[in-house]
Amino acid sequence: MHFTPSDLVDEVMSDSPDTMRVFLAFKMGCVGCPIATFHTVDDACREHGIDREDFLRALSACGTSADAIKTGLPRAPARRA
Repeated sequence: MHFTPSDLVDEVMSDSPDTMRVFLAFKMGCVGCPIATFHTVDDACREHGIDREDFLRALSACGTSADAIKTGLPRAPARRA
């Protein structure tokens, strides 16, 4: 999926819930934040000191687990039995 700097953070996460792990991987507290409905991706990156282009690449790559493996995005830890 393609994301732009002007996309609203809340819409990104609502339209593609798998992107939440990218926000968390970049240590961005946007998941569950009430400001996410007003902030764009550009705003969030600037607020958190994140390189916007790196972040957008990670968002765009998170569509499948194969992409996550190739790009080095963290996956959820395995649950213990």
